[in-house]
Parts: sequence; structure tokens; C-alpha cells
Amino acid sequence: MNDAAGMAFPQTTTRVRLRRILALAAPTTLLAATQVAALLIEPWLAARQGTLALAGWALVLPFALLLGQMTAGAMGGGVVSAIARALGAGKPDEASALATHALVIACAGAALFAIPLAIFPRSVLGAIGGAETAEAAAAYSAWLFGAGALPTWLTNTLASILRGGGRHALAARGVIGAWIVYPPLAWLLMEPAGMGLAGAGLAFAIAMTGAAVVMAAVFMAGGAGFTPALRTPLRRALFHRILAVGAIACAMATIANLATILVTARIAQYGAAAVAGYGISARMEFLMIPLAFGVGSALTALVGRAVGGGDWAEARRIAWTGAALAGCVTSAIAIPVAIFPAATAAAFTTDPAVRAIATEALSIIAWAMPGFGIGMAFYFASMGAGRMAFPVAAGLSRIALAVGGGWVATDLLGLGLGGQFLAVALGITAYGALCAAAVRPGVWGAR
Repeated sequence: MNDAAGMAFPQTTTRVRLRRILALAAPTTLLAATQVAALLIEPWLAARQGTLALAGWALVLPFALLLGQMTAGAMGGGVVSAIARALGAGKPDEASALATHALVIACAGAALFAIPLAIFPRSVLGAIGGAETAEAAAAYSAWLFGAGALPTWLTNTLASILRGGGRHALAARGVIGAWIVYPPLAWLLMEPAGMGLAGAGLAFAIAMTGAAVVMAAVFMAGGAGFTPALRTPLRRALFHRILAVGAIACAMATIANLATILVTARIAQYGAAAVAGYGISARMEFLMIPLAFGVGSALTALVGRAVGGGDWAEARRIAWTGAALAGCVTSAIAIPVAIFPAATAAAFTTDPAVRAIATEALSIIAWAMPGFGIGMAFYFASMGAGRMAFPVAAGLSRIALAVGGGWVATDLLGLGLGGQFLAVALGITAYGALCAAAVRPGVWGAR
């Protein structure tokens, strides 16, 4: 049975639906724009430290992206979905208890990053990019994850709690300041203070610690729309409510970044310049995530509330409307990059070898980036619906095409780096198509 039988739900026009999405998405989109600006400055600052430093930054990039995706979009989406469904069912006390459980999960999640990447960075990174590049990245990784993992988890978990309560503007305000402070602080520590690439890691940790303090104050003051109850007894059922969506989403984020890690490992055989060049392309690719997140965070909350109220048809309509909006937003960045890849690469590095590889990568991969943005919107909507099977299949297809297809293109067909970049683009395209295929009555409906 796809939808609740015998139940009549009020009809909503596309215009009203779009207005609701935009109302919730606007503050998060402003946050995303601020984050995108900071993330574009980051590789430029790394490149000023030299090609080896840029390669070290690129080596850490997939793990840094995974930290952000897990905390804000993946486990964060599980938090938003669980709280939105509790509030949609008229259970504010349950929403408050879920918030406490989310904070416990955040502390555990931080340890998963801090232990391997702050204590053993040379071993972990050396297995991917070689000893020389890993050495260039070690101090940066130690600061980024040793001092920054916990505040990042707390900041984004608290923001997700606020979004689950429909307080998207409050959530965005608390995090925007961190992304405004980060670039100038990173420059100050990297160059005048002489810390080099490690300064960027410390700057990120300082910015996120400040954001965590602000977000905690807002949450404790009742900013999520319900009274916090931090001393609530911990219950397996409430952990399951969050993890049923969040753990799957974290696994998907890991798969997505594993694709980048494995592609980086394959590209490492071409040298540090190739790793650095692909790192610029990967950064542009993953910029689609914060852009899509602006819309996606609204979709998780709105779809979650529609599902909590039993209106699956409206949930599907919200998802398709939001995906179309995300496609427009991401295309505004991706299409100009695809048309002018050389100019984009030149904005980040003056090294001719790095620039040439980045240009080739962007000229192929950037055309697929809008599909990635659309897929991400459906992914966030799927978290609100609690229907994650298709997004999981989409993530697996992406890594299979990017890595397995890259092996076929480069090793069997002899197409070189261009073949690997084509495989990455095909993986992104498959991801978007499969995520879209999920949002239909046979999959999204009452059971």
C-alpha cells in the first residue's frame, strides 16, 4: 500500500510548496554560500605554500569532506528527520529526548575521526598518497581532526536539532560566523604566523569551537522550539530512530568519499602534481554538496513532517520540487566551470603541471556536477522519508564506476588520466539518476 487509504489531505500548489522550501532553504543557502566562499579560498591558500603542500591538502580533503558531510548532512539528516517526525506527530518531549541522544552520538562520532587522523596521520595518509605527501599533510591533519573533530560534530548536530524544529535561520546564523572567520584566520596562521598548511587546520578548529559555543547557548535557551532535557534516560529505541537514517547516510557519505580516496590513490602513481590537480577538481565537485544542502536541509524537514502526518503524495511532490530547485542552484556554478575549466584551474594554482591536470579534470567532470546536486537533494529528501535503499544503491554505483570504471579506462584501454576523469563523471551521473528513481509511489509510500 503506497499511501494512506481513505485519508484526504489538503492540496498544496507548486507555488506554495516552492515558497515553503525557499523559506526554510534561504538561511541555509546563505550559510552554504559563505561556506563555498571559504572552501574556494582554502586551496588557494594551500597552493601558496607550494605544490607539495597543495598535494598534502588534497590528500586530507576526502577526510575533511567526510567530517563535514557526516556531521551536517548524514548523521545531521538523521537528527533532522527524527526530530521533524516527532514534532510532526505532536510529540515535543520525544523531540527533546532525541536531541540528547543526538549529542551522545556526536561525541562518539568525533572519536572516529580524531583517533586515526590526529594520532596516526602519517600511517593513514601514507597508505594513500605516499610518504612524502603524507609528511606534508601530517601536522595539518593532526590539528584539523585532533582539535576540530569534536567541535565540528557538536556544531552541526546542534544546528540539525534546530533545523528539525523548523528553526533554519537560527541554525544558519550560528554557523555562518565560523565560515566568515575561518579564511582570514587561516591566512594569519599559515603566513604571518609561519605555521604553513598546519595553520589551516588550527584555524578550522578555532572557528568551529566558537560556533559550538554559540550553538549550545541557542539550544539551551530553547531555540529549537522545545525545552532541552539533557538528563533524559538513554534509550535504545531513540538511538535507533536517529541511526536508522543517520548511520545509513554516514555509510553513504563514507562510500562517496571512499571513491575520492581510491581515485586519489590511483592518481598518485602520476605524481604529486596529479594529486594536487585532481584535488582542485574534487573540491569543485564537492562544492555541490553545500549548495544542494541549502535546499536539502529544507527537504529533510518538510518531507519528514509530511511523512509524519501520513501524506506521502505531498512528500514526493516536495522532493521533486526541491530537486528541480537544487539543479538550478548547482548548475549556476557547475556550468561556468565546465565552459571555462582553464580559467577555473588558474584561479587556484600557478604551477603549469597542476593547472593542466586540473583543467582536464574539470572539463570532463564539471558537466556531471549538476546531476550530483540533484541527486544530493533527493538524498536529503530520502532521509526525511526514511527511505534510504535507493540512495545506498546510488552510492555503491558511484564508487563502482569511478574506481572500477577508472581501472578499465586507464589500465585496460590505456586512456590515461582522461579515462579516469570520465569514469568519475559517469559515477556522479549514475548517482543522481538512481536517487531520482527512488522518489515514486512504489518506493515512497506507507507500508
